[in-house]
Amino acid sequence: MTDNDSRSTRITPEEALAYHMEPRPGKFDIVASTPMTTQRDLSLAYSPGVAVPVEAIAARPETAYDYTVKGNMVAVVSNGTAILGLGNLGALASKPVMEGKAVLFKRFADVNAIDIELDTEDAEEIINAVRLMGPTFGGVNLEDIKAPECFIIEQRLKEMMDIPVFHDDQHGTAVICAAGLLNALELSGKKIEDVKIVLNGAGAAGIACLELLKSMGAKHDNCIMCDTKGVIYQGRAEGMNQWKSAHAIATDLRTLEEAMTGADVFLGVSAKGAVTQAMVESMADNPVIFAMANPDPEITPEEAQAVRPDAIVATGRSDYPNQVNNVLGFPYLFRGALDIHARAINDEMKIACAEALAKLAREDVPDEVAVAYGRKLTFGRDYIIPTPFDPRLIHLIPPAVAKAGMDTGVARRPIIDMDAYEHSLKARMDPTATILQSIHARARSRQARVIFAEGDELRVLRAAVAWQRGGMGQSLVVGRENEVKELLTEAGLGDAARELTIVNAFNTRHLETYRDFLYKRLQRRGIDRSDADKIVSRDRHVFASLMLVHGHGDGLVTGATRKNAHVLAQIGQVIDVRPQDHAVGITAIMHNGKIVLVGDTLVHEWPEAGDLADIAERGAAVARGLGLEPRVAFLSFSNFGYPLSERAIKMAEAPKVLDARGVDFEYEGEMTVDVALNPESAARYPFSRLTGPANVLVVPARHSASISVKLLQEMAGATVIGPILTGVPQPVQICSTTSTVNDILNMAAISAGGLGTAK
Repeated sequence: MTDNDSRSTRITPEEALAYHMEPRPGKFDIVASTPMTTQRDLSLAYSPGVAVPVEAIAARPETAYDYTVKGNMVAVVSNGTAILGLGNLGALASKPVMEGKAVLFKRFADVNAIDIELDTEDAEEIINAVRLMGPTFGGVNLEDIKAPECFIIEQRLKEMMDIPVFHDDQHGTAVICAAGLLNALELSGKKIEDVKIVLNGAGAAGIACLELLKSMGAKHDNCIMCDTKGVIYQGRAEGMNQWKSAHAIATDLRTLEEAMTGADVFLGVSAKGAVTQAMVESMADNPVIFAMANPDPEITPEEAQAVRPDAIVATGRSDYPNQVNNVLGFPYLFRGALDIHARAINDEMKIACAEALAKLAREDVPDEVAVAYGRKLTFGRDYIIPTPFDPRLIHLIPPAVAKAGMDTGVARRPIIDMDAYEHSLKARMDPTATILQSIHARARSRQARVIFAEGDELRVLRAAVAWQRGGMGQSLVVGRENEVKELLTEAGLGDAARELTIVNAFNTRHLETYRDFLYKRLQRRGIDRSDADKIVSRDRHVFASLMLVHGHGDGLVTGATRKNAHVLAQIGQVIDVRPQDHAVGITAIMHNGKIVLVGDTLVHEWPEAGDLADIAERGAAVARGLGLEPRVAFLSFSNFGYPLSERAIKMAEAPKVLDARGVDFEYEGEMTVDVALNPESAARYPFSRLTGPANVLVVPARHSASISVKLLQEMAGATVIGPILTGVPQPVQICSTTSTVNDILNMAAISAGGLGTAK
């Protein structure tokens, strides 16, 4: 069981430390949600204006949910005594994990979370500290606290506090386990009240799993719990406590091996290798095996299915199907609980979450999710649990949790209009991470050989190493071998040089083929054979492009060291990337939960009406590749002919070109930016063909596109991806000279995924 398994990705210590240091230490900032610029703003935010909500809350405490962040704030609390997979390393060492948990809350459910590390192993001190912080938060998420203290702390706090207290190591795992088991039993044709369940691992997670399954119908006498001493049976004295004793049964079975005979279900939250193939062979027909030990399962799916092809297997790892991942549960449980101002998260809410997750896995999977994961996802033995990046989770799971909370009386403020609530959940999520995950997942599924053309640049080399070690595919670096090794060694990545494939004009066996190709292509552009020989041998952009067109790589990324215009010109000697070739640059801008694509940001200097129509079509294709339904706006300083200007004519003509082409997406123009993006402004033009805010913006010229993108990036802090070179015959992408390692990786993923390649 895991929040974010990384076993399929090799990460160096240097990379991990750099990630936590850049651009600033840590993983999140606190950002004001109200204006803080004028004296009036400050007077409202603090003295004297703040006195008004203070008095209101003092008179009616429930209004704290209206006037403060309490209703969307969770405390992530740990003392570091059971840090995931690392043990008791103390409160301070747990801070990176707790910060990570806080950003997962924000990323997946838009829940604000603050990490709190308490430097004590005394359960009473922790209970008192958290209790006293109750007025600050709408909920408490306990994390990485060892057993049995975690049981004591959670139970006492639940009794003392009037907000949800939830130990995710216990209940998060239990909820996802229950969701997967419901579907596995359905596929096996079995019922939860009839099956024999064997659990190995009597810690916090194991006990919570069994307790939740019993509350869902599993029979006490059908559930056998094992620990390192064997079966927990009535009368056993060794290694017992009150929580284990609650699950002791009358049985003659004493070992895990004995317990597994005839079992329908195995649940493992124990240790690598705890289950043998012989044990699996002894299980009942269509066995269900949830080997959730972290980081390595009790038995691998390959080992289990080698002896029992009829087995349904789940693990905690992302590189196997059916990942039991806590991130499917805790963000949405808290989202639903916070939105009804819940006093607690009870069993009914946890069961509702599990059942909603199980139901979601049985529904058709959106194309963008299937494409992102590189395979068809259909309910069955290899798909019993939804994927963490399914965009439907945010608007399907919290309503189920909220309804269960309302039905059981823990809601302070019930939701009246559930349809409106679901719509608000859809609207509040930032699409940035989902889109980037989709791009990278699609690329990972293709396992492409990506050519990194600039092997003399450390950022590029770091990206190449991350690409290969991240399991994305193979990295082909164009550069001098000694120079590449020296740069990597200086950066503490000396061992990576052996993993990368370093290519140049002096070690390739294809040099003559490249020279002949370039000569034939350029001989009527004033290039003789000697010139062609020199260009191939000396220009890395040309050399890398020749590798690509000859199939000696599957994607190309370059541009980190030279200006776009120069790189585009060099690539253009090998690949058709000119305006007349219908090449277009589309940049994705993401900010405040919205995404727009802007074109042309790379190729067309001063496009005419036909060019603008091409840009619109390519922008629409990129939008669909990102899972968006395109709505194109042709932008100007005028709206539908007013004020009249010669420079706006082409923007009005471009839609007419699309009319003649009969394209299958929405488009309109010319119009100003506010009319394109703001529904209130758009309402003044009811005849507009756009059914909602535009997400593809076509601007009059490259300079206006560049200014717009950079202004949003610098002044608003927008996330920018691109420009994505699209409409070209080969998967090549061009970075900017200011690109970070992550930017280069994103462009490599776009190249590998074929997002810009002409169809």
